[in-house]
Amino acid sequence: MQKKVAVIMGSDSDWPVVKGACDQLRELEIPFEAHILSAHRTPSAAAEFAWGARKSGFGVIICAAGMAAHLAGAFAANTVLPVIGIPMKGGAMDGLDALLATVQMPSGIPVAAVAINGAKNAAVLAAQILAVSDEALAERLEAARADMADQIAAKDAKLQEELGN
Repeated sequence: MQKKVAVIMGSDSDWPVVKGACDQLRELEIPFEAHILSAHRTPSAAAEFAWGARKSGFGVIICAAGMAAHLAGAFAANTVLPVIGIPMKGGAMDGLDALLATVQMPSGIPVAAVAINGAKNAAVLAAQILAVSDEALAERLEAARADMADQIAAKDAKLQEELGN
């Protein structure tokens, strides 16, 4: 059975960015669920979800949060699954505070972090983690990489044509 990815956001205002992770997961044919849970406003529900995630068939959890950005850390404290944090742009420091809160975890409770608003990369990293034990997914990732290379080659060919080379 293929593992699912949980995509958690602290607020519905995160959805326009987080949707990119969901789109990427769909493109890679990875089952996922998306939920709004808050480390501060719904701490019991967030902890309960994290504690039960492994038994519910999840293999990776992606958490998006801005400003204090405690969501990924709260999930990591309550599960042994890999947690990927998406620091969200905004607030007084325009996302830098969220990035620092995401990466500054205590020893033994790691959170992987992607760039500020890096939802697509969070989904790709989740896919790479799952692909360690899923050959079909690994092949889909390799195909996606080949497609990216083909797109760059086509863009270079167009540039060379425009330059007359």
